[in-house]
Amino acid sequence: MQKRTLLIGISALAAAGCAAVASGPQAINWDKIPSTRVALFHPGQSSYQWLRSDAHKGAAKEVQRGDSCVSCHDDAQEEQMMGSKILKGKHPLEPETAALKGRKSHLDVQVQAAYDEKNAYLRFQWKADQPGTEHVYFRFDGKEWKKYGDTVWSKGVKEGKQPALYESRLSVMLDDGKVPGFAQQGCWQTCHNGMNDMPQQATAEEVAANPLLKATKKTDVRKFLPATRHDPSTWKSGKSVEEIAKQKDAGEFLDLMQWRGGRSAGIGMADDGYVLDSRESDAGKNMWAGNFDSKSKLPKFMWDEKKAGYKAIRAEQLHKAEHFLDPASNAVPFAADAGWKEGDLLPGNTISRSHAAGSAADNNAISTYKDGQWTLLLIRPLALANKDDKALKPGAVYNVGFAIHDGNIDGRGHFVSFAKTFGIGTKADIQALKLN
Repeated sequence: MQKRTLLIGISALAAAGCAAVASGPQAINWDKIPSTRVALFHPGQSSYQWLRSDAHKGAAKEVQRGDSCVSCHDDAQEEQMMGSKILKGKHPLEPETAALKGRKSHLDVQVQAAYDEKNAYLRFQWKADQPGTEHVYFRFDGKEWKKYGDTVWSKGVKEGKQPALYESRLSVMLDDGKVPGFAQQGCWQTCHNGMNDMPQQATAEEVAANPLLKATKKTDVRKFLPATRHDPSTWKSGKSVEEIAKQKDAGEFLDLMQWRGGRSAGIGMADDGYVLDSRESDAGKNMWAGNFDSKSKLPKFMWDEKKAGYKAIRAEQLHKAEHFLDPASNAVPFAADAGWKEGDLLPGNTISRSHAAGSAADNNAISTYKDGQWTLLLIRPLALANKDDKALKPGAVYNVGFAIHDGNIDGRGHFVSFAKTFGIGTKADIQALKLN
């Protein structure tokens, strides 16, 4: 399996008529562009609150006064050591060591950057045991279509009732200096007690009773910035919708770009969102949509056998080829009388450029999996004017944090980096070079 190559995104970009994109990044000679090693590590349940508590021994006061994480964690192998300690077992920051058995403690990522008149290009390379291009499916059991696959620490997977099956992701959080503390403490400004898979995870009843979450129609607690709470020590103290709208208008949010191995890679895109009072998608539409009708209890689309060569796949075919389902290119409406057999699988989502629209559709991507390594190129237009985007401009320096979900996991099971700087044509930890 490690020897095959998955080339994802190039044909999709060309088919979409992205002539400038197709001719630009593929012509870049990356051998001439410096590479920066960024170490990511497993953070366990470390949070904004934990960093400021007595449990963060010897550093809580420093964090509270605004010191950066790397002012203490400055050893070249620090990330590896911390990840190893957290995953070793009986560590207070990781109660799920059984579900994470055999997991790597850290991940090295090589990052390169360039830009031209139209776009910024961020190139990432990292090792992965499998591509992670499969997401949740629906399986025909001979009578009904039922969910198949889930994240490694879901109840079904832990009990052996579901296979571990979840997409890989690479995320970039970007700040233009308007989010207090992000330059010093990075992603930990967004990760809080009360969130999914974190200490004191909020109950459905608590969420339903919370004024802010009720007003914004949220059903759980996700990433948020401390400035959106009257008391940053608790998710419950949300400011008003009007106050948060003013913060957004002032640009006091983080841009969030996410490449998804299952729900964006196949069509050469990466979704676009932001973090403020919660994790949100940009205005418009994402590139994926659910492929299951809750009323009929049937999938909405199946593969077009004339184009794909099959109408469904089997479990033994997972991870061996691209299996995205695109209504605009290789799918047809589901037919209940198509002769389904027990064990047939259809994706839980369709993905398509025809789904994507507005600010949510800003980012393109080209990704390749070869010999156990991903090479991902994120393509971001310069000077975006959307209210939910950070405009990238030559000569500017930004604060960035990176995360990778790898190994059929979601939520806080990612690898994360400390905050870095990203400069477009100017000195920074990661400097984008101008292309001739």
